[in-house]
Amino acid sequence: MTQLNFNKSKIALALSAIASLSVGYAQAQDAEQEKGVIERIAVTATQRQMMQEELPFNISAVQGAEIEGQNIVESTELLRTVAGISLIDRGHRNSGTANSMVIRGVNVEGSVSGADVGQSTVPTVSTYVDSTPIYANFLLKDIQRVEVLRGPQGTLYGSGALGGTVRYIMNKPDAAIQEGSVAVDWSKTDGSEGDNLSFDAVFNQPLGDDAAFRISLGQMDNDGVIDQVNLYQLDDKGIPLVKADDGSCQSVGSNLSASELAFNGACYESKEDVDTVEIFYLRAGLIWHLSDDIELLLTHNYQDDEVGGRRAVTIGADYLGNAYDDYENGSTLLEPAERDVSLTSLEVSADLGFATLTSSTSHYRHKGSGWRDNTSMWVTDRSNGVGFTNWFNALYTGNPRPAAHVEAGFEDKALIQELRLVSNDNDAVVDWVIGAFYMDQERTTTNFSHLRGLTEYGFACNEVGDSCPSNGAWWTGVTPVNDMDFSYIRNEQFKDKALYGELTYHFSDDLRITGGLRWFKNTLSNETATYFAYLQPEDIPFEAFPSQDEDDIQTKLNLSYDLRDDTMLYATYSEGFRRGGSNAIPTSGPFQELNPESAALYGKDTVKNYELGIKGYHKTFSYSADIYKVVWDDPQLNTATAWWGFFMAQNGDRAETQGIELEANFVLTDALNMRFGYSYTDAELSEDLIQPQTGGVSALAGTRLPGVSEHVASINFVHRMAVSADVEMVSRLSGYYQSDSLNTVLANSPVQDEFDGFSLWNASVQFLKGDWSAMLYIKNLTNEEGVTGSYPASYWGTDTGVFENYYGNNQKNYISRPRTVGVNVSYRF
Repeated sequence: MTQLNFNKSKIALALSAIASLSVGYAQAQDAEQEKGVIERIAVTATQRQMMQEELPFNISAVQGAEIEGQNIVESTELLRTVAGISLIDRGHRNSGTANSMVIRGVNVEGSVSGADVGQSTVPTVSTYVDSTPIYANFLLKDIQRVEVLRGPQGTLYGSGALGGTVRYIMNKPDAAIQEGSVAVDWSKTDGSEGDNLSFDAVFNQPLGDDAAFRISLGQMDNDGVIDQVNLYQLDDKGIPLVKADDGSCQSVGSNLSASELAFNGACYESKEDVDTVEIFYLRAGLIWHLSDDIELLLTHNYQDDEVGGRRAVTIGADYLGNAYDDYENGSTLLEPAERDVSLTSLEVSADLGFATLTSSTSHYRHKGSGWRDNTSMWVTDRSNGVGFTNWFNALYTGNPRPAAHVEAGFEDKALIQELRLVSNDNDAVVDWVIGAFYMDQERTTTNFSHLRGLTEYGFACNEVGDSCPSNGAWWTGVTPVNDMDFSYIRNEQFKDKALYGELTYHFSDDLRITGGLRWFKNTLSNETATYFAYLQPEDIPFEAFPSQDEDDIQTKLNLSYDLRDDTMLYATYSEGFRRGGSNAIPTSGPFQELNPESAALYGKDTVKNYELGIKGYHKTFSYSADIYKVVWDDPQLNTATAWWGFFMAQNGDRAETQGIELEANFVLTDALNMRFGYSYTDAELSEDLIQPQTGGVSALAGTRLPGVSEHVASINFVHRMAVSADVEMVSRLSGYYQSDSLNTVLANSPVQDEFDGFSLWNASVQFLKGDWSAMLYIKNLTNEEGVTGSYPASYWGTDTGVFENYYGNNQKNYISRPRTVGVNVSYRF
């Protein structure tokens, strides 16, 4: 039986804060006649439209107009304006593939886990684009609002809604008006030698009285800020150039001698601003009112990203002892990435009188690839699970130009069908929603590791003979015909069937109770090919691994009571779950793992959430405050196998989080508004984390969960004033703070690191005249570094020995976007 042991001092703090808010209510009432009124926001989180403050759980909503007014274009920046969310900011290179959101501390992943590899586990925060569950990180353009639901949302939103759910609601075509807009944005980022430019356009066209078409599109082209100062010079095949005896730099395919190929080092160069970002997006929609009661909405979203490298810096010094500068990276290979995502959905809704029936059908395809530089890891002198300390010296002895990169790829596509029936009578004693959900998903993950130039080095060593360091190595005399030393291909198919419902019974106008259930049945199959070495992908044999079948019922119970028309108390018990899966652990052959059967499968993990809260709206002052405790059973963790280090997910035993969340919105004067948010989160393992193959303890009970900041706060000021009869000036100042965090839950891991807390401030001044807008903005005003993830020197270090002639350093800290100053001009018509 679960016992709730809330931290009493934290409860006292929360109750004091709630009491303070109640006192603030009286003060706000006294001042109502002299001040403006806070805008109320309608949300659809419960599948029916309600005002945000009327929902009996913790939800934040940000209107599209406010997102545009703050010149926010990406989710990371937006969510830093919402109370209580910790973020792992890896920049654009990984933001489209790795969900960085942590709500209520429900996170056990390392800050860099899954950044480059398509993991089997799904995130702990589910994300939706309109009615489609998908994480794609579309740019925040032509958006109606974003809703952030804190706490488990398992009944309505299914798998992955452990910590919460984020919903992106896009603008729909409007048959009542012809309108459009164009915008141009220019900015300059500290550390960059170039400029950032973007263009956006929106057009809405009625098609008669009953239909309309809407299109939005744009291009973002940002220059980079990171300089890579120890890059290999490469030929057109990606092989390092050789430093010839005469000092020139030559291709391995030129007339170099065998001795030069066997013993000479590589040529190096430096490149500025490598982390460029080019994004094109297109969104189109068609709405058709077939009758007064039936509406059809067809939408298509597309986005294409090309990123030149990581927004990550190397600390310490290079091979000559020179300290790396503020925006310098020591990797010897560029790490570009690209992806494209398309989402098409058809939503048909019919008013049946007693209820509204909605059918939502969607299909998406998300595909991408990128280079990962593994050289520093392969040449670093450190122990690993196999028992040797240097991959190159142990297997590819003596290569003076080591270059190891991985081509990492993924493809995720799914067909999703949902039927929903929502009661219409909002004044009835009982209101309800019931639905059915089906998802058929296919995912492919590939990793091909290349040792560029190894073939040419091998032929040269065979010719040189005994003097070559590789003489006698395992591959001497049978030099490989290609440079691919390791291949990994995983194909997964996942099917989810679910029935769900929520029912609210109104005892009176002031007292109501809501109950919810979701039954689900999941099936996941996995076939994986893992091979070493030198086979082409089409020649690699696949191995079928055990399938995972799970079914369960999730529940929710909520009681809410209106103290008065503008103040609500509520208590909630809710559950969330995340599907399990199958690991690809070789059971035979040269890569047979230690006790593979012990980790062949990993099961679903579940959370139980207990929450007490108060919220209110008083025209000039709105607020919400709650205390919660989350009990997390069988938490999933992406990790590696005990022997060969293959990708693997495992279940722990238990973790717990508890905390406080506060959010308030004030009208300070007729011209000045303030929004404030704060959260305290205490998140830790409550049982030891055991490695399933060895039975050893990976992390002790009481270990703090990674990527979670105890204190997170945000504040936003908006001031409006008339400059003249037809010109309005809007000034904004926003701040975000998160306290220190950890890189991983595994205390003895070589990737363990601790990050200092930091704050980020943004400011802007916008002038509005008729249909024209001009804005001057500064983001990251104090140029804070803001590290939230790293590969420390203990993992990708520099103790490589002189022999390899390797001058690279893959240690990296992921940093926030440096100070950016820009101008945005837009016109509406």
